[in-house]
Amino acid sequence: MLALLINEEEKREIYYLIKRELDEILFDLGDSRIDESVKRSMKKKYVRLFELFKRVAAKEECMKYLAYRNSVEKAHQSAPSSDIQ
Repeated sequence: MLALLINEEEKREIYYLIKRELDEILFDLGDSRIDESVKRSMKKKYVRLFELFKRVAAKEECMKYLAYRNSVEKAHQSAPSSDIQ
């Protein structure tokens, strides 16, 4: 386990960066031109980022991203294990 000591300004910056990345992933997942194998990697990244986001965001803010996170996790669980790295 690692610990990180940050001030409020740094926390807000981390919050902003993670939120922007989550929004970008959600936007890109809707793009039909992106290959499914790339989308699987993006979904894995989304789940990891959401876990970090929960540490710096308010509960109400997390709820906006929670529904999609749950659908992403279900998609990963149903995917063949050889596809997940």
